[in-house]
Amino acid sequence: MARPAAPGSVIVPDWHESAQGKEYLACVLRKSRRRVFGLLERPVLPPPVAIDTASYKIFVSGKSGVGKTALVAKLAGLEVPVAHHETTGIQTTVVFWPAKLQASDRVVMFRFEFWDCGESALKKFEHMLPACKENADAFLFLFSFTDRASFEDLPGQLARVAGEAPGVVRMVIGSKFDQYVHTDVPERDLAAFRQAWPLPLLRVKSVTGRRLADGRTLDGRAGLADVAHLLNGLAEQLWHQDQVAAGLLPAEGCPSPGVAGS
Repeated sequence: MARPAAPGSVIVPDWHESAQGKEYLACVLRKSRRRVFGLLERPVLPPPVAIDTASYKIFVSGKSGVGKTALVAKLAGLEVPVAHHETTGIQTTVVFWPAKLQASDRVVMFRFEFWDCGESALKKFEHMLPACKENADAFLFLFSFTDRASFEDLPGQLARVAGEAPGVVRMVIGSKFDQYVHTDVPERDLAAFRQAWPLPLLRVKSVTGRRLADGRTLDGRAGLADVAHLLNGLAEQLWHQDQVAAGLLPAEGCPSPGVAGS
């Protein structure tokens, strides 16, 4: 696998907050709400701003209860579940994210297809993990800041899931960062982990975002702002990996990735 790209080296970080970025983001919103896309649906852009789409399959891995389903819900602009319920099978969710490339000023629509499967189902049915890994472009390895065991399980997760997939992007995400005051994973342990595993490490809050004036509807723009660092980070690593695979960039020599958070 190519060495991870440094944050901001591939994708323009704050482009989504610009006037041009907001014009593109309008296609994934409907009256300030996030649009929900099915597997065969895609955003509609007016002809003058039509852009190419880059599609990727992403498997979300982690111990039961770390917040895999909550993470995907937050990325998709859906309600984050209040109580934990084990995902009974494979659940797929599509998220679209427009981003601007640093090198060319070109805008690309990234299509992320997230695959989430409950830990019990993975253990019970042998075909589940191979199905989730098949043709995957990225693995997201989750741990919870409030669950020390989930953090200590990361090396095992990396070996089991990504051991035989050297060309797949690997990223680590710390969930429940909103409860960091009660963390079981201090910064020194994160630093030690990154010394052993030089992978992109991001943090995300596992709570439902802000709501509109009616007090019920989720604010789509605010929700996108909350997860922009994660969507940009994912787009960055996937695009970089594609460029390396195509021989357009060297596999080594890139700056080391940093730690990003909301």
